[in-house]
Amino acid sequence: QIIVDISRDFLNTNGVRQSAQVLVKAPDPESYFSKQQAWEKNRKDLKGQWLENLKDLNVCSQKGLVERFDSTIGAGTILMPFGGIYQETPSEGLAMKLPVLSGETNTATVMTYGYNPKLAKWSPFHGAVYAVVESVAKAAALGVDYGKIRLTLQEYFEKLGKDPEKWGKPTGALLGAFYAQIMLEVPAIGGKDSMSGTFKDLNVPPTLVAFAVGTAEAGKVISQEFKKAGSRVILLRAGRDEEELPDFTRLHKIFSKVHELKQKDLLLSSGTIKIGGIAAAVSKMSFGNRLGFTFEKGYEEKNLFTPEYGSIILELDHSCDLDGLFGDMDYEIVGRTENTGCISINGIRIELEAALEAWKAPLEGIFPTRSEDMYDKPQNIYYNSKNIVRSSVKFAQPRVFIPVFPGTNCEYDTARAFEKAGGRPSYFVFRNISPSDIEASIKEMVKLIGSSQIIALPGGSGKFIATVFRNPLVKEAVMKFLQEKDGLMLGICNGFQMLIKLGLLPYGEIRDMDENSPTLTFNKIGRHVSCMVRTKVVSSLSPWLSKSRVGDIHTVAISHGEGRFAASREMMDQLIKNGQVATQYVDFNPNGSVEAVEGITSPDGKIFGKMGHSERTGSYICKNVPGDKEQLIFKAGVEYFS
Repeated sequence: QIIVDISRDFLNTNGVRQSAQVLVKAPDPESYFSKQQAWEKNRKDLKGQWLENLKDLNVCSQKGLVERFDSTIGAGTILMPFGGIYQETPSEGLAMKLPVLSGETNTATVMTYGYNPKLAKWSPFHGAVYAVVESVAKAAALGVDYGKIRLTLQEYFEKLGKDPEKWGKPTGALLGAFYAQIMLEVPAIGGKDSMSGTFKDLNVPPTLVAFAVGTAEAGKVISQEFKKAGSRVILLRAGRDEEELPDFTRLHKIFSKVHELKQKDLLLSSGTIKIGGIAAAVSKMSFGNRLGFTFEKGYEEKNLFTPEYGSIILELDHSCDLDGLFGDMDYEIVGRTENTGCISINGIRIELEAALEAWKAPLEGIFPTRSEDMYDKPQNIYYNSKNIVRSSVKFAQPRVFIPVFPGTNCEYDTARAFEKAGGRPSYFVFRNISPSDIEASIKEMVKLIGSSQIIALPGGSGKFIATVFRNPLVKEAVMKFLQEKDGLMLGICNGFQMLIKLGLLPYGEIRDMDENSPTLTFNKIGRHVSCMVRTKVVSSLSPWLSKSRVGDIHTVAISHGEGRFAASREMMDQLIKNGQVATQYVDFNPNGSVEAVEGITSPDGKIFGKMGHSERTGSYICKNVPGDKEQLIFKAGVEYFS
């Protein structure tokens, strides 16, 4: 039996202050942690064990799954799910700026989670304790003041019936979560219990997932990828007592110290020790920027693969005075980052490429991260354009018409980008509930097009939008807008698809598509892709690219399932000759577009369509992926009329 004494007083439901004891019977005298250590002792060789550890389903890469979800919508993402130049280091949690319709905010919300199914199966009590500790440690590693963290819990257990042992599992888990909250002084303010996790003779493991939520300054959120060679990497180890419970006194010190270092801007990166142990944590922190790592000479190999919940790895500049920073607080020098392309420990070298391959292998066949020609090099396309001619029509604040159709997204981000550039954006919601609504909406659209200088299509249901724009009244208004009023059009992502469907790209006029027309179709990888990509300006023919130079490279968010640009060889040759291929993907081709095309223009350059979400930018946005994220196309469009 494990006796857990909650020594701190607390208020019960009647408002009476009291103390309590919790009595828990461990289901197995051999702990989860001791089993993990025994597994380590039986290893045949360290390198082989290291690679096998990275293949564990609870450790391995989930990038192919994560990229199916739009991680940049709302232009508020501070940390991409995977950071570094190569976007391979997993983030400890979600960090997003609070959404505002206008202006900027530096306030970020952070959410993390904690749960280990193997640990919870051994002891639901311990599983819940460490779920809380893991979630709080992750949030602290991201830069949240742990004293202001709040929790919400998600429980899921087998069908209980009348079996006392089954009833004991959720009871033990809830007591464990409560104990951890008391000891960390971090309360839960919400939760959800799920329905029975039993199907015939199959049961879910005892499940209590802890979610930690807090706020932080966007500029001080810490990402996990190692930043530079030559850094010193230290470990603040939490430790466990004889009952395999955390040393909560030490946890308070660790979390406080991490927050103090963050406030002083001394932390380059941070990461927690969870399933997979120090070996997995160091590997993942190395992957993002392909920085090697060398452990301290004679580093003790014991517990390399054992979870150390609450322990945090910190990357510090080599010039830092460690004794001065940590005083009498225990810290452990783990090693240093290097440009070696490998992880070295006691004379054993583990190449990063081999480690990456092992880490990606388990789920690559289910959730692929690459297609056959994703990394093929396209031909270099450079078109030196003529000088951009400004519009003969001048406006201090050009009006930007942003139509909103069923399924449209990104209209707020697009409007904010134009407003920041000096434009005057306005939305128009197309109503389609009844025939009379459609008729009224078409009339209003024609009026708004006539009073605008820019039409921006942020994306939505391409087929429906194309039908509306083919309406004779709208079609006439658009062509007059382009030919007589010298207007500009921009289509991003599905807005680009709509311009293609209408024939506005690449032809410059609304016309029917034929067998020779280019199109946008399904990604070759066979799934939705959401990540950051590097794109290169290869033609500055368009007014939209007047503030860019040929050869400029930008890091831009993408999020699409049908972004592959397809065209015949004859059509491609014509587009290249005309300078209509405006931007290409660099490094890798996320959707398999012919010649890595990311964006094209009309023959006169006034219509520009692209897959990358250039509007999803702002201060501290996607800060864990380096690169120039400001493409300035919105400013260029606005200044065309100045």
